[in-house]
Amino acid sequence: MDRHLSGPQLARLVAIAPGARPYYRVLAQAVRSLILDGRLPVGMRVPAERHLAEALGVSRTTVTAAYDRLREQGYLESRQGAGSWTALPDAASMGTDNPWIASGDDGLLPLHAAAPLAISSLPAAIAFASEHYPRYALGMGYDPVGIAPLRQAIAARYTARGLATRPEQILVTTGAQQAIHLVGKALLSRGDPIMLESPTYPHTVDLARLRGARIAGVGVSDEGWHLDLLTEALRQSGARLAYVIPDFQNPTGHLMDDATRAGLVRAARRSGTTVIADETWRELAIDEVPDTAPLAAFDTDGRVISIGSASKLWWGGLRIGWIRTTAAMVRRLAVLRAAVDIASPLFEQLVVTRLFEDIEEARAERRRTHGASRAALVAALGTHMPDWRFIVPKGGGSLWVRLEGPSATSLTDAASCHGVRLAPGPLFGVDGTLEGRLRLPFTQPPQVLVEAVSRIAEARVKGAHGARPARSLTPAL
Repeated sequence: MDRHLSGPQLARLVAIAPGARPYYRVLAQAVRSLILDGRLPVGMRVPAERHLAEALGVSRTTVTAAYDRLREQGYLESRQGAGSWTALPDAASMGTDNPWIASGDDGLLPLHAAAPLAISSLPAAIAFASEHYPRYALGMGYDPVGIAPLRQAIAARYTARGLATRPEQILVTTGAQQAIHLVGKALLSRGDPIMLESPTYPHTVDLARLRGARIAGVGVSDEGWHLDLLTEALRQSGARLAYVIPDFQNPTGHLMDDATRAGLVRAARRSGTTVIADETWRELAIDEVPDTAPLAAFDTDGRVISIGSASKLWWGGLRIGWIRTTAAMVRRLAVLRAAVDIASPLFEQLVVTRLFEDIEEARAERRRTHGASRAALVAALGTHMPDWRFIVPKGGGSLWVRLEGPSATSLTDAASCHGVRLAPGPLFGVDGTLEGRLRLPFTQPPQVLVEAVSRIAEARVKGAHGARPARSLTPAL
């Protein structure tokens, strides 16, 4: 028997707040939430666009745009002349509502990403790159391992931090994410175990699934890492690869102490594990913190591969990253990356080369700006959500909040209808858990964060309180 909804019936179910904008996105989000919550069964025929438009009092074009969006996401299936039915997307589909691929022009406050605005020294660095760019026209214009001046600057930074490094140990990549994927492609095969922190950087979970690896999760608690749990996870899983974020861990903000770093590397040596140390947040201390050594400083046999990025310190739009490893591994990874992009853009490499010259000034500026934003976010949460719990990190870019009340996914859905895009806890879990957590970045200006928290509070009261958890949005790739 054909099950269907009339226009007025669906209009009553979506219950869109007056003035919600953009309306077609809010409508699509509301229908999607109904499907995920089970209130709108899969296989239910939805009303024709014209009928729903009449019931909602909006244009047919608006409803058409909402239905198109749901079809793109996999929540509607249509057959010409027969209508449209509710559906669930394929588990391997990311969908256009995934926070990591969200449109930048949707008008929502971007609290789904922890990328910072540009540093004040960026225009001068761009001018420097423009001035020096023409001299590279006499050559090929690209180098698979990165231009020499940038590799020298990166190597010098590691050396200054107490880890002697030569330029030939550096491979410049198109962002830290490419760096992670290159290492995974080189060292991880189908069926290999990989140890991941939980919570962790979501795209590393993507990598593990794309490579067909077996994930061994190890929890990062409110107190940070427990060395015995790290050691046992390596021993019991036989992990071929391990991925950790020792410096202002994303999303918790924890800083690993030297004793734990040394113990982790010793355990990796015993288990034969290669460790990826993601240091993209390394330079973002806000408060006084211990002067910890790079994880690779405890390495004696080349098993720690360090990854860094320009995007967190200087600007999210600078898609330049790097790998520090052995010279032999650099050559191997350069061959692998040739199948992707051969080399990173020359202009951006020149910009980052210049930015390295004033790195301490950049760090000081971030301490001021992130410190002010962190204070504003903490104060706003204290005013609007005093029951939420979190530990204020001494650096990094986000708070890892423990919620009271709605699930993180339900709150994320509600917040989008109030103009804020969020990243719920399950995105950072290795198995779709962490529904009681939410990452809130403090990389936006204070006034943006205060406004965002006010809208989240309104969404929590009007749209999320008492809602049961929806299915995780974590891509199963």
